[in-house]
Amino acid sequence: MSVLALLWVGTLAVIYASSYYEMSKQNRGMLREHAEQYVLSQPFDAPPPAKPEPDLRKPHYLDLPSFQLSTFYTVAMTYDGKLLEINNPQQTVYSEEELEGFARDVLADDKVTGVKNNLIYYTMDKGGYMLVSFKDNTIIQESMGTLFRYTLIFGGLAIVALFFLAIYLARQIVKPLEESYQKQKQFISDAGHELKTPISIVSTNAELLARELGANKWLANIQYENERMGLLVSQLLELSRIEHVLPQREPIDFSHLVNGEALPFESVAYENGLILNCSVMDNIVLEGNSVQLKQLVSILLDNAIRYGNSGKDVQLILKAEDGSARLSVINAGEAIAPEQRKQLFERFYRVDAVRNGEDGHYGLGLAIAKAITLSHGGKISVHCDRGLVEFKVQIPIRKFSYLQ
Repeated sequence: MSVLALLWVGTLAVIYASSYYEMSKQNRGMLREHAEQYVLSQPFDAPPPAKPEPDLRKPHYLDLPSFQLSTFYTVAMTYDGKLLEINNPQQTVYSEEELEGFARDVLADDKVTGVKNNLIYYTMDKGGYMLVSFKDNTIIQESMGTLFRYTLIFGGLAIVALFFLAIYLARQIVKPLEESYQKQKQFISDAGHELKTPISIVSTNAELLARELGANKWLANIQYENERMGLLVSQLLELSRIEHVLPQREPIDFSHLVNGEALPFESVAYENGLILNCSVMDNIVLEGNSVQLKQLVSILLDNAIRYGNSGKDVQLILKAEDGSARLSVINAGEAIAPEQRKQLFERFYRVDAVRNGEDGHYGLGLAIAKAITLSHGGKISVHCDRGLVEFKVQIPIRKFSYLQ
């Protein structure tokens, strides 16, 4: 609609400017021809002006009804400023003194054509004297003003009507997509709930068989794959619950929560040849769900440690800026391509598509992190610069205070 409105305004401006230019050009042409045809009513002792060669390309206006119906005012003066003649057919509009004053001002400006006091003028050297022809510009301005006013009114009404029509059509177009998306999420939720029971039964039976049969590689494979399936279903249900159910919120010391969640990851980072450095601003309090926020911090730290380059640092930074809690997790690693960053927070998307989930990750962690962030009214993004990958979360602090 913004593009459409700009196109409409541009079209209106072009039409208005073109119309005004064409009407002004026609008036100047009529003034020129009137000046060329004008002859003094009283004889003047001066050499006759040289007749210009006829320009066959120049439009002629003498036979036009607009020329014959127009009112022209003329003032003739000698080169030294002596008034010779004034032709004023509409004396109730302009007095001869006014026309004489206009003519002297025009000749002093030394311009061939222009506008003076709402009068279009054209000057011509008639050979021994100067002729200044005038034509009233009021009708043109009123016509263009009327054109602009009605175009603006009816064009504006059309834009408003088109805006509501566009909203209606957009909703009709998007509605099937939205319904399909909602059905997809509902299917995942329903399928997850339905799968919980057989997974639980398989797990129980496998444990009972293991007690009777003892060590058995085939049974071990069943248990391993069943555990993977159980983890995947749990993540799907968690994502569905976050997207569909509003979390219960309470005032939370977010600084304390982040420090507590980061503590066990120090040993995990050490085992992976990394060092976890934390810079957490104290006493940041916000309204949120502690379970989900802990999960958010855990997902980001786990992701940074898994993909961080060995021997480098992983940085966890929390600070309050502009009424928001800003959480950044930074690791040294390969840059993520711009086209991949757009899909990074989609469910089941993995940058390393070759991996098949054997590490217990199925491309749902960042999707869950995004859902948690959005449920708290925040936003999440990823940035890559100079060999560093940064995941940044910004959550508004609706009830911001510092603990005493």
